[in-house]
Amino acid sequence: MYEKHFGFKSKPFAMNPDPAFLYPSSQHAMALTMLEYAIESQAPFCLLTGAIGSGKTTVLRHFLRSLNSKTKVGLISNTHAQFKSIHPWALSALGIVPHDDSEIAFYEALIDSFVREYANGGRTLLVVDEAHNLTPTILEELRLLSNVNSEGDLSLQVLLVGQPELRTMLEDRDLEQFAQRVSVDFHLGPLTLPDAQLYIEHRLTVAGGDPSLFDLEAIALVHARAGGVPRLINQLCDNSLVYAYADQLKKIDTQVVQRVLQDRGKRGAMPLFGANSAQRARARRRAALSPERG
Repeated sequence: MYEKHFGFKSKPFAMNPDPAFLYPSSQHAMALTMLEYAIESQAPFCLLTGAIGSGKTTVLRHFLRSLNSKTKVGLISNTHAQFKSIHPWALSALGIVPHDDSEIAFYEALIDSFVREYANGGRTLLVVDEAHNLTPTILEELRLLSNVNSEGDLSLQVLLVGQPELRTMLEDRDLEQFAQRVSVDFHLGPLTLPDAQLYIEHRLTVAGGDPSLFDLEAIALVHARAGGVPRLINQLCDNSLVYAYADQLKKIDTQVVQRVLQDRGKRGAMPLFGANSAQRARARRRAALSPERG
């Protein structure tokens, strides 16, 4: 819609997690380094967490693209609370067909695959995205699968990617054995203002546009109201480009961003930008679910 007006080759703030737009902030660069270290150091379990919209999936996809052919990757990305067992999902992710539909056959097919890959000079990396949806029972299944590893032979590595609730879950004493096997972990926090500025300029440049399209005060406002969360920064910047295009503006200042915020606030559009707004929204939801008092 606005690409030609601003000279873009593509949308700079599209919501899909495109690794081509990955900005290596200090945090995201460290996250990638830790994931690479996990592979090289043969960590049995690795953990990457971050708030919603922090860029976990983009980092993950960039990391997976960097792996060589010796690592067989199985990605489980549609986790939910109704998971009965991790085994059929792992089989599907790795493209393994068991002999029959029994749980024993599922388990044996997975173990055989891990051992076969290792015998051929490789290893298996099982990646579970949205891992905060897993139950303690499923996490225990993953731990038992890792028993295929011996002290000197690592045929299976597991990478868990999820929201901060996953860390809270692993603090439970019932999961102590699992937590002790997590030897590499990293948490993605919100972007700082300097990183947010570089992030916005980077995406504008990758899209083929002018990196100075947003003035510094506009960037500061976007950062403050998005709380440094990349996904919310993308939403605010994308909407600001639409508003500027409608008015045939060539630059984005605070007035444009403020209009976007005001209009979204009037419509009650989600997400509500800013911590206070988010807290009020949660309070309204709790009140709506609570019985009336009187």
